[in-house]
Amino acid sequence: MTAARTLFAARGYRATPMQAIADEVGITKAALYYHFDSKDAILHQLTVPLLDELEAVLAAAESAPSPAEVRWRAIEGYVDVHLDHRHTLTMLVRDMTLLVQAPIADRFRAAIALANELVAGPGSGIEKRVRAAQVVAGLADPVVLFRDEPAEVLRRLILDGARALLGAPVEPRPRGRARGRNGGRRAKLSAEEVGQARTLGADGVRVEEIAARFEVSRATMYRILKN
Repeated sequence: MTAARTLFAARGYRATPMQAIADEVGITKAALYYHFDSKDAILHQLTVPLLDELEAVLAAAESAPSPAEVRWRAIEGYVDVHLDHRHTLTMLVRDMTLLVQAPIADRFRAAIALANELVAGPGSGIEKRVRAAQVVAGLADPVVLFRDEPAEVLRRLILDGARALLGAPVEPRPRGRARGRNGGRRAKLSAEEVGQARTLGADGVRVEEIAARFEVSRATMYRILKN
């Protein structure tokens, strides 16, 4: 899956044959077909986690106690999911025809429509709905255009831009991650975060970027990735 994600993002989905994926992994094409009966099956497994997480964060945002909190949770969650799946997103944008295939296209359209609705707020007029659409459209594009920038830096800049478009000093919610002693870097990650960090490492993301993403030192991240 890691090899396919990297090759699809670099070459494009349609330009990457199954043989290239097998070669990258170091197995025969027949062995690859033992695990996946088609390239479409690989595409499905790459895109489903992105869509599942996107739908989950938007559904969670809907339950926030106030329209302002709903709006911010939707924006923040939307950005975080796209940052976590930046290589898959790059693959989809590189070959835009993938985004018109059902059910991928249907789920993306529904998620974008819900994000627009949550950012606009209930009973909004055309002015607020247009502004919400501008905000949502601007959350994913920078992830692809500047995908080699550190995730935390890119996240901050994207959210700053969203606040500017909304015309209000919306403050980011705390991310809920326990920090280390005296408010410094964290000493350890949860089991779920360790898994996410190792996935990013396997995708070729730099250790410095992963450490910044999870607010730990590079030494801690090297130890996590090594074990």
